[in-house]
Amino acid sequence: MSRIGTYRVRLGDRGRLVLPAELRRRAGLEEGQELVLSYQDGVVRMSTREHLARAGLGMFASTAPGRDLAAELIAERRAEAARE
Repeated sequence: MSRIGTYRVRLGDRGRLVLPAELRRRAGLEEGQELVLSYQDGVVRMSTREHLARAGLGMFASTAPGRDLAAELIAERRAEAARE
């Protein structure tokens, strides 16, 4: 079960934030990992690139049920290249 955690951090010199060890552990964050920050309506949200990539998988699956749009696009591009 997921538990919501609240952590207080202080903005340091040059805009740096130090994430508490418990938060890094719970989020599975490792040194050097790239994070993506987004801002909307006063809320800053932090995600890993991996999380964003997984969230996008299947995003348009309902657009063309039963079809592999990526394979169709690749076939179309190959056909165009063969005609040239």
